[in-house]
Amino acid sequence: MVRWRTGTVVTLRRQWTGAVELDVDLPDGTRMRALAYPELVGTPEPGDRVLLNAGALLMGLGTGGYALVVALPDRLPPDPPEVSDTRDAGHLVKARYTPLQPILLGVDEEASPHRDVLADADDLGGLPVVTADLHSALPAILAGIRADAPQARVAYLLTDGGALPAWFSRTLAGLRAELAGTITVGQAFGGDLEATTLHGGLLAARYVLGADVAIVAQGPGNLGTGTRWGFSGVAVGEAVNAIATLGGRPVGSLRISDADARPRHRGVSHHSLTAYGRVALAPAELVVPDDLHPGLAAEVDASLAPLAARHRIVRVPAKGLDAALRASSVPLSTMGRGLDADHAYFVAAAAAGRHAATLLP
Repeated sequence: MVRWRTGTVVTLRRQWTGAVELDVDLPDGTRMRALAYPELVGTPEPGDRVLLNAGALLMGLGTGGYALVVALPDRLPPDPPEVSDTRDAGHLVKARYTPLQPILLGVDEEASPHRDVLADADDLGGLPVVTADLHSALPAILAGIRADAPQARVAYLLTDGGALPAWFSRTLAGLRAELAGTITVGQAFGGDLEATTLHGGLLAARYVLGADVAIVAQGPGNLGTGTRWGFSGVAVGEAVNAIATLGGRPVGSLRISDADARPRHRGVSHHSLTAYGRVALAPAELVVPDDLHPGLAAEVDASLAPLAARHRIVRVPAKGLDAALRASSVPLSTMGRGLDADHAYFVAAAAAGRHAATLLP
């Protein structure tokens, strides 16, 4: 459960869209690195007393290694300027029935300016949508799209398998200028648009953001138990079904690696094999780059052979993708490994982006 701590803000550190990193001194003399979301708790200042949830940090869990600021109890932020006791400013409750649940304007609810265009929307019209189970694939997929379609409008749908606040992601903050927008779906929040479901978010990408291509992936912090079914990326298969149901074109980014020390993630990760092979009931185009070294390529081919009965395995030229990845505006990292340490992983994601670019009108 929650491991509570209280302390005093000493130093403000890095800041990015929606988040502030800080140092907090505790009464016992120890110091903790913490993260605050000003939209939820207000903006901390040195000298403020803060209430922290420190459990994940103390256990060594989590992508960021932070205690999280729950409140500035002596200096609460004012009510939002648009707040009212009606639904005029929105009524989507996310992180529902937790102490920090925000109430937001849903992109398709009655008070939304986009209500009319989405009320009867029901078809993506062949929109290419790239699915990935790790947030770290996002910049690589985007690099692959930009390599061949630099002017394409790309929307990102952040699902709720990882971090719920979009603000947690420094990667996303660094990519804002390259995206048509971010839509947070399900229990996730903090995007440019808020959607109740992935289906509604996909339609908003098409009809509100005017996306030429979309990317669906969870936020940072994939949760896994080392079992076949116990990982949050299983939702990738459900995303394929949603895309196909709405008349989109699912493009599967495969988690491929010869650098991961865990056998279940070498070659094609069991996450991809389970999500696409067992959960996805609709066909997708699963992308394999053509430059894998022979041993890895043989392992990948053998793993994907059973999936070929439902999905189309697409070989995509990798020429130029390394340069596109090295030109990324944000650092590339997955499980602590950069581009050179896990080259196949990032090239596979970029190849999925490249293939999606070929599907544009």
